[in-house]
Amino acid sequence: MIDWEAEGLLEGVEGEALEARRELLERLAAEGVPLEELREAVESARLTLLPVERALAGDGPRHSAREIAETSGLPLDILQKATAALGIPNSDPDDRGLTEADLEAAKRMKAFLDAGLPEDGLLQVARTIGLGTARIAEANRELVVRALMQPGDTERDLALRFADAAEQMMPLFEPTLTYALRAHMLEQTRRDVIGAADLASGEIRGTADLTVCFADLVEFTRLGEEIAPEELGTVAGRFEEMASAVAKPPVRLVKMIGDAAMLVSAEPEPVMGAALGLIEAAEDEGEEFPFLRAGLARGPTIVQSGDYYGRGVNLASRITGVARPGSVLVDEATKDSVPEGFTYSFAGERRLKGIDSRVKLFRARRAE
Repeated sequence: MIDWEAEGLLEGVEGEALEARRELLERLAAEGVPLEELREAVESARLTLLPVERALAGDGPRHSAREIAETSGLPLDILQKATAALGIPNSDPDDRGLTEADLEAAKRMKAFLDAGLPEDGLLQVARTIGLGTARIAEANRELVVRALMQPGDTERDLALRFADAAEQMMPLFEPTLTYALRAHMLEQTRRDVIGAADLASGEIRGTADLTVCFADLVEFTRLGEEIAPEELGTVAGRFEEMASAVAKPPVRLVKMIGDAAMLVSAEPEPVMGAALGLIEAAEDEGEEFPFLRAGLARGPTIVQSGDYYGRGVNLASRITGVARPGSVLVDEATKDSVPEGFTYSFAGERRLKGIDSRVKLFRARRAE
């Protein structure tokens, strides 16, 4: 038995909250949590989250990174590079804090390498997975916390509710991610083309002519100074919904970057329609919603680790920055590639930051 009061772990709480903390401490200690870990959790105000941490980590033996490297056959340096690429901090190689899931992940990495996939390519993919899953984890955590917290909860009540939710929901979350990955790979494969030149060279073309669109919320930063963070989050969430709604194949919503959305398509007409649809959707939201503006450019673009690079990407971003609120501004290449269904008015010739030559710009509208 541990004297929790003598250990200083009941300070600052009284009444029902004190008894609830004592019960939670005794429960965790009975499950094998060391006193030092309990003390650290209390001092850092993380005691409520300790049960869900244990639920997510799972039971079973614990391993060090060095042991995992030896068991899996994956060199320790590659294991640590892969862990860092996923955005997970590397601990001391001899710290036995890793789980069976970490061991299985190392075995999969070794199998990918044995199959002939290059180390640098796998690490690029790992970085992309890490960025994406970190955002997914944060969104899920926020959803669960908001849904499960109730007024008057004690540490014990919330801790046990969180742990129970993790045990019930993780088996549902993981297949959902697998389904989404498979569905996206299928959709992208349907749009891929491997031509004779690719077969002859043994490599997929490094670049493709794409139309790139950026759309952003005008004066979003200023708006953040005027309204509550919750309202700002609602605006950003609604913008993401609108961007997802207009991104119908062959248009792809690549990413949301703060107050901006990035769309791409090999076919210029659909992405032009998506840009104008996004502007119209913002106008339909009414006066309380910020204006949107969009910029489009077309040119050689390279795809790497799920992101897009090239002059067209840079140019579209710069054009968006000079577009007027409520307008869609395009470069000459985009205008010439979509001659029908839209009308254009010359918006001047501008020198844009980071672009070598002056750029002719045109405002696009739907044809009557």
